[in-house]
Amino acid sequence: MRLSRTLLACLCLIAGSAHAQARSIPEAAKAGELSHLQDMSVSINGVAVRLAPGVQIRDQANRLVVPTAVPPASQVRYVLDQEGLVRQVWILTPEEARQPAANNKAGNNEAVNQ
Repeated sequence: MRLSRTLLACLCLIAGSAHAQARSIPEAAKAGELSHLQDMSVSINGVAVRLAPGVQIRDQANRLVVPTAVPPASQVRYVLDQEGLVRQVWILTPEEARQPAANNKAGNNEAVNQ
């Protein structure tokens, strides 16, 4: 009985620490507001952008989600590939959204320079 309580306590600690892990969003990631348009197209700050093949979109709990599961007008940080396609997206928690992106000066959140 004591062993099962100890095991349960250890599992709770491990699960709690896994949930509390900080996400590592690159400093080079741009900030924006993202909405899914159709298929592999999204809108970032009102500009239509294509998603790269194999794009990784992570929700607020850091789980991978499909583009159609992205809530409209989500505050995100994103990274583009060499061709200007969206390669990685992190849907921000309210706390993360309040932090300014390192690469955006004075709130300038342009999506893509095309």
